Amino acid sequence: MEHDSISGYHIREAGATAVQELAFTLADGIAYVEAGREAGLDVDAFAPRLSFFFDVHSDFFEEIAKFRAARRMWARIMRERFGARDPRSWVLRTHAQTAGVTLTAQQPLNNVARTALQALAAVLGGCQSLHTNSMDETYALPTEEAATVALRTQQIIAHETGVTSTVDPLGGAYFVEALTDRIEAEAHAYITKIDEMGGMLVAIERGYPMREIADTSYRQQQQLEAGEKTVVGVNAFAQDEPAPIPTLTVDPEVERRQVERVARVRAERDASAVQRVLDTLARTAEDGGNTMPVIVEAVRARVTLGEICDVFRRVYGEYREQAVL
Repeated sequence: MEHDSISGYHIREAGATAVQELAFTLADGIAYVEAGREAGLDVDAFAPRLSFFFDVHSDFFEEIAKFRAARRMWARIMRERFGARDPRSWVLRTHAQTAGVTLTAQQPLNNVARTALQALAAVLGGCQSLHTNSMDETYALPTEEAATVALRTQQIIAHETGVTSTVDPLGGAYFVEALTDRIEAEAHAYITKIDEMGGMLVAIERGYPMREIADTSYRQQQQLEAGEKTVVGVNAFAQDEPAPIPTLTVDPEVERRQVERVARVRAERDASAVQRVLDTLARTAEDGGNTMPVIVEAVRARVTLGEICDVFRRVYGEYREQAVL
C-alpha cells in the first residue's frame, strides 16, 4: 500500500471553523481505516502510512490547540476504536500549510507577518511538515522573490527561534490545555453525530459537512462586513492608495510548448497498447478491483493523466454539490 494523505486544508479554506476542520478531517481518516479493514487488511499493516494535511489560520492559540487535539484524538481513535497495537499506527503524521484564504490583496506585505505567525503556530502545535504561502498569492503564482521570503520565514523559525528544540513547548499551560480540551470535545461531538448518520460517506451524500461549512462561512462574512471581525488593511487600518507588488506573468509560449509535447507523446506512443490498458482500467473500476496496478501500467504506456481521469469520470460519474438550503 502506498502513502495516503487525508486533507482538511480545502475544508478550512471553504470557510470551516478549526473544530469543523479537525472533526471532518478525522472523520475522513476513520472512513479510510474502515475501508482498509473491509478490504481485509490488518490495521497495523497500513495505518502507519496514513498522514494528514491541515490548514493553519491566524487565531494563534486556537491553531496550536487544534494540532494538539488532533494528535490526541487520532491516537485514541486508533487504539480504542480500531485496536491498533503498533505505536506507529497511533501517531498523527501531519503536513500543514498556512491559510491562503487569510491573505489579502490590500497591503500585501502584511501577508508576510500573517504567514510567519501561522507557521509558528503550526510548529508549536507539532506539525512535521510545513508549507508557507507567499505574500503575492492573492494576485498570481509566486514570484521567485516572494517564494524565497516564504522559505526564509520557515528557516528563521527553524534555525533562529529555538522553538524546535522542545517537544510540545506549550504543554501544561492552563489556557492551552483548556482550549485543547474544548476543541477535542467539540470535534468529538461532530464525529459522534457523523457516526450516528452511518459514517462520513453517508454524511457527505446527505450534504451535512457542506451545510455546516456554508453556514459558518456565511456567518464569518457577516462578521467581517459588520466590523465584528477585524482584517488589517481591509476593514481596519486601510489605505486609500493601493500597494502594488511585482507579480509573476507566465509566458504563453510555455503553454504552447507543453501542448505540443503532449501531442508529440500521443503521436509516438503505441496507440493499441494505450487502448488496451484503458479498457483494462475501465473494467477493473467497474468490477470494484484495485486500479493502482493498472494505473501504473497505463503511465508506463504513456497514457496521460487526463485520459486516466476520463475513464474514472465515465465509470464513477462526477460529484455534484448539493444545493445548500
